[in-house]
Parts: sequence; C-alpha cells; structure tokens
Amino acid sequence: MKPSQSRPATSPLRQHWGLAPGVVYLNHGSFGACPRPVLELQSRLRAELEAEPVQFLVRNYDENLAQNRAALADFLGARTRDLVFLTNATAGVNAVLRSLELRPGDEILTTNHAYNACRNTLIEVARRSGARVVVAEIPFPVRSAAEIIEPVLRAVTSCTRLALLDHVTSPTALVFPITRLVRELEARGVDTLVDGAHAPGMLPLDLIELRPAYYTGNLHKWICAPKGAAFLWVREDRQSNLHPPVISHGYNTPWPGETALQHRFDWPGTFDPTPWLCVGEAIRWMGASLPGGWPEIMARNCALAAAARRTLCDRLHLEPSCPEDMLGSMATLPLPEKFQGRPVAGILAADQLALFDRFGLEVPFLRFGSPERRWFRLSAQIYNAIEEYDYLAQVLADPAS
Repeated sequence: MKPSQSRPATSPLRQHWGLAPGVVYLNHGSFGACPRPVLELQSRLRAELEAEPVQFLVRNYDENLAQNRAALADFLGARTRDLVFLTNATAGVNAVLRSLELRPGDEILTTNHAYNACRNTLIEVARRSGARVVVAEIPFPVRSAAEIIEPVLRAVTSCTRLALLDHVTSPTALVFPITRLVRELEARGVDTLVDGAHAPGMLPLDLIELRPAYYTGNLHKWICAPKGAAFLWVREDRQSNLHPPVISHGYNTPWPGETALQHRFDWPGTFDPTPWLCVGEAIRWMGASLPGGWPEIMARNCALAAAARRTLCDRLHLEPSCPEDMLGSMATLPLPEKFQGRPVAGILAADQLALFDRFGLEVPFLRFGSPERRWFRLSAQIYNAIEEYDYLAQVLADPAS
C-alpha cells in the first residue's frame, strides 16, 4: 500500500467532531473526543466565567452543578446524593484507596489487567500502610467469564480489605462480569471499587442495582463530555470516611442542599469547572444524535467493534482474544508477527508513529502478557465506519508498512 492512498470513508456523524481531516481515528478509548456542539457550550461557559468570575463560581455554581449532577444521576441509575464530580477516574481511585485505613497484613486485591496508573496507586498506598497488593492472574486471550471470576475469588483471603476491579479493562478491552464479581465478593465480606473508566456511555449502567462500595468512571470518553469530567459514586454506608484528593473549604463550610460527601468534593479550589457543567448537554446531545438514543448508540458501537474485529481477524489471520459477548466498544488483538519482538523505544512505538505519519492511522500499540506480546486496540464510536477498520487491516497486512 502506498502512503498516498486515499483515506477510507467515515460515518456522516463525523462532521459533528473536530477530528483532523485525513486522520483515521480509531482510538476514542484513550482520551475520547468531544463533539462541536458540546465544545461550543464549554466556550460560552468559559466566556461567562471570565466575564464575571464571582457570579459564575459563587452565585451560580451550586445550581449549575446540581443540574448536571441530576442529569448524570438519571443516566447512571443513581441518586444525586451519592455522586460527586472529579477530573478523571484515576482521581476517583486515588480518593478511595487513600482514604482506606489499612494496617500491616491487610490485602488489596486487583488483577493483572488493571490500569497502570491505578496499579501505581495501589502500590504506593500499600507501601505507606504496610498492606500487600495481591494480583489475580487472568489469562489473555480469555475463553469465558469463568476465567475471570475464578482467579479473582481464589485470591480472596481473610485479610482482603478491598478489590479494585475494572468494568472494562483498558489494555485488553475485556468487559468483566462485574455484577457477578461484586455479588461474590460482597458475600465474602469484601468491598469492591470498580474502575469504570470506559463503561459510562459504552454499557448500560444502574449503580443502585449494581451497588458496589465505590464506582468511578470517566465522562470524557464514551459520553463525550470535555476533558476533565468524571465521577465517583459512593454507597451511602461508605461515605463518611471518604476524602477527596484535595482537602478544601467544604470540610467546615458546607454548601446548602448538599450532602457531607458533596461538601468535601465539590469545591477543590479555584479551577475551571466547565467540563462538569457540560455533562448534561453531552448526555443530551449524544442521546439525540441517533433516533434510538443511547440504547442505539451503545448497540451500534458494540456491533461496529465486533464487526471490525471480525474483519481484522479474517484479513490478518488472527485469533480473537475473547468471546464476542465480552466485547464493548473496543477490541484488542495481537499484532501480526512482523511487529512482534521489537524493543521498547519511547512512549509511542516507532511503528505506531509510522502508522500515523504514513497512513494517518491513530491506533494504540501496547505490550501485555507473560511472555510479553504486542497488541493493538481498536475503538468504535458513532463517527467511525467499517471502512476505516478495513483500511487498518490493509495497512497492517502490507509487508512494507
């Protein structure tokens, strides 16, 4: 394939995003992408903020935040009183883990598929407290949900204080059987902190029904809010001892109409709250982008990811890494053999950079497993089309690429 070959067709919905022309953007999962109408609202809100900061941050802040929290609670199947906004899911994981009163000998459970930033938080919290991080080894590729459930439950002991589990894993794009895991761990007296970084907007959520101890998720990914929008949901019986990453005025200056949890989290100091104040519009605009609303968006994206994986497996003679019913809007596949065995060189691999420079393809390469292999992860959002994944398959199959 020549680098000058024309780019593939995209979804007509792409016109609503500001993605660079000529870029085949198959990496929504890393940072999301915000549609123009939501960014236009953010620009208007920022203009209001700068025109009268006191009006925006003092007089109107509580009401605006409450409106967006109500929209989010409705979307997540949650009560507003159990929700706080954060800048990202990693901040939610930090808030929970750093609030735990751990002792030497306590154990915190996670899996080998955990997100690196969250794993680092576990390690540091354990180092300071004398606790121990226990890692349940889940295979990849994986053949069934049982291969996830059994290693996690085997790793539980009488010392296990908390399990940090992904809803959708970042490197391997697996949808964990999270309801079953939460129930099984609850029956063993173990709280669950669910890292739902990718789940909101990808999968239907009902947090009251799921009822883990804690659930954190990003809103800038599949909901397509601006960068810096995330949430933490805390079960009511776990709220009193939970502290935000930044301690500020809310500890002794409560805001009217808020819970004690919200007092502590809602004002972290002077900052730009406009990503939080765009959440309601992101939910509304995305939901109106297809006739069937959010159910159609989720079903379409999951079907597109599955179809894309089938295309790549067929064209590159690859084996799927999990059953199709364990996919959401992403899929991770092994890179062809010609890409294996290359040394680590920088944050982004040279061949990943070349894929972008020569062919306009934005798709992440990653390393996972023991022995370590190289993989690539594709994402599907409503601005994508199946032709883009066929193009990716052509490029990866070309010996000159």
